[in-house]
Amino acid sequence: QVQLVESGGGLVQAGGSLRLSCAASGRIFRRYNMGWFRQAPGKEREFVAAISWSSGSTYYADSVKGRFTISRANALITARLTLQMNSLKPEDTAVYYCAASSDSGMSYSAPEYEYWGQGTQVTVSS
Repeated sequence: QVQLVESGGGLVQAGGSLRLSCAASGRIFRRYNMGWFRQAPGKEREFVAAISWSSGSTYYADSVKGRFTISRANALITARLTLQMNSLKPEDTAVYYCAASSDSGMSYSAPEYEYWGQGTQVTVSS
């Protein structure tokens, strides 16, 4: 059974930090590119950050570059994905989703990701 389970969301004041985690199991996720997306009310789901399974290279949306850091730790068949979010802004408020993609190249759009977590709410107050 494939599972991606996020944790770590919550309420924080502007300028604060949060750390999101995602535990992935049920596939050989150490061979999957993994990423974070977010969706605010009334908006489309948008790319936040991703990390390559093969090179460990990281990619960020311009809106979070320099403030967010994505990382991963791989076990034999599972993976743990982390998103460290610093200097949070009210516009970062959204439901954050962990996702996994088996594409050979890096994926930046939601349809390219096969597996998704249930999401965790991040709320940044001004």
